[in-house]
Amino acid sequence: MCVIFFCADSNPQPGGYKLILASNRDEYFARATRSVSKWPNADHVYGGVDLEPGREGGTWLAISHSAGFFKVGALLNLTGEPKPRDAVAHKNILQPHNHNSNSLGINHCPSPKPTTSNNRSSHPSREHSNNEHFLLGRGMIVADYVSRTDEEHDILNYNRNLLKDCTKYTAFNFASIEIGPSTQPARVNLLSNKPPTLEEFRNGECYGFGNSLPHTPFEKVRHGRQEFETIVKEHGDSSVEMLTNNLMELLRKKHKFWPDVELKRRAPNWGEGLSSINVHIEEHAYGSRTHTVILVDSQNKMHFIEETMTGLDPNGEWSRTHIEKDFQATN
Repeated sequence: MCVIFFCADSNPQPGGYKLILASNRDEYFARATRSVSKWPNADHVYGGVDLEPGREGGTWLAISHSAGFFKVGALLNLTGEPKPRDAVAHKNILQPHNHNSNSLGINHCPSPKPTTSNNRSSHPSREHSNNEHFLLGRGMIVADYVSRTDEEHDILNYNRNLLKDCTKYTAFNFASIEIGPSTQPARVNLLSNKPPTLEEFRNGECYGFGNSLPHTPFEKVRHGRQEFETIVKEHGDSSVEMLTNNLMELLRKKHKFWPDVELKRRAPNWGEGLSSINVHIEEHAYGSRTHTVILVDSQNKMHFIEETMTGLDPNGEWSRTHIEKDFQATN
């Protein structure tokens, strides 16, 4: 379970931001993770890193900048969608397993594996497309999008190609953003694979996506998007500190938007526990373990602010990382 709210505008008002993004990563607290950093094998990419054995080097959210374009990718699971019985994700492929380690019965945020342009094949479907007994893991989806800079991996071509193969993967929502010169509107896409759908969204609007299809959002996503829009309207030209504080406050909200018809349908046993923006299911040591705010101002200065748990108790110590990178304005 994860949630993301954002507004992308390639030509914001004076003092405004090209990108305002707030996201929670929901995951088991014990999962090994490295905080946000610049990727060593793709130094134009910034994001957290998954250290889970078999998924080392992955990410759930990342941003890159190359040739005057920012690219943002985020992967969210689709809760409650069926998958092969007793299957477990391992090295980008769902393989048969003797036990089910996911006691919550939900698919947590995935862990894409960064790749470089030197790899001959970054698309697992090209290697396993004839194997009908496996579904492909989602691990490469975000990483390939943000790290590759060729035309095949721009937002339009990448999503069109992914749509052709999307039913070969476990259930997901893939949110992608591309922000270039002020003369070109920012592009926002959401690709879902249950059912296969690719939708485009408008420059300058506020959006919120979670673990259901966009036209049947969970109540926490619907209410969160409304509050996010209010924050953008009231503080969209404020300082980085003030805007970040307001967005972090939104991400920390523990109010349960329950009952929720769609969430109850998708997660009948755990819906109430998952119904808040800031999730905490104590008995399973699971919840919103990372809060992220990404801001890009009108002069292409990026701020990546991450607050993440350092232990297994969400009421304990948290670490804060703030990466500030000034990219040369290209317009």
